[in-house]
Amino acid sequence: MAFVQLQDGEMYYEIDGSADDQVLVLSNSLGTDLYMWDSQIASLSKSFRVVRYDTRGHGKSLVTPGPYTIEQLGQDVLALLDALKVERAHFCGLSMGGLIGQWLGIHASERLHKLVLCNTAAKIGGAEMWGPRIETVEQGGEQAMRELQAGALGRWFTPEFARDHADKVKAVTDALAATSPVGYAACCAAVRDADFSKQVSSIAVDTLIICGSRDLVTTVEDAHYLQNHIHGPELSEYYAAHLSAVELGEIFALRVKAFFLS
Repeated sequence: MAFVQLQDGEMYYEIDGSADDQVLVLSNSLGTDLYMWDSQIASLSKSFRVVRYDTRGHGKSLVTPGPYTIEQLGQDVLALLDALKVERAHFCGLSMGGLIGQWLGIHASERLHKLVLCNTAAKIGGAEMWGPRIETVEQGGEQAMRELQAGALGRWFTPEFARDHADKVKAVTDALAATSPVGYAACCAAVRDADFSKQVSSIAVDTLIICGSRDLVTTVEDAHYLQNHIHGPELSEYYAAHLSAVELGEIFALRVKAFFLS
């Protein structure tokens, strides 16, 4: 097990691939852990040194009092790169991970080769969406996290995928149920407060946007906003819901790999 020491605790990470290859950082969505990327590792690790980590408040990483900010989560990524002595890396983030990617693209572009923003938006929801969820989790604790599983199923996966790949769905939603209520609520606040609508135009690194045609959380329209406000990005739309990386598997890995290697 590998941990990097941050100022206020330890962040858990795993590395796959050759130390001679360029580094690719994978950043998970709200309520998942680094194993969300399992179906991409075999393919991506053939071409990259893949670093995936549990975001603060999730998995085996530190849980500190909230609320968090996306800037704080972005600084955690920079601290991880510093600890691994990585000057520049490719970055691929999904949903909350995509917000972290936007922050890095805006504020730390010198640390990036290329950027992939998956199933994300310049702003994801508002206080009316996040306020009740934060309150529910803060009051209900671990039981509330278990109850979030049912609602996540319909948001995260298309009905066909949920029916045909029950094992993969269970693995991901079980991670949600096991997430720290304190960490989850704190990250909900970070997502609630993040709004890069007026800043994404400053992202100058090569960017790929991936969206799902059945994503009701971060919609195709959200992806088009990013496409229209970031300079010259590529856009790929797939039949998928919110966790497109899980649904698409190898297709997702091949698209990301082609972009990073182009």
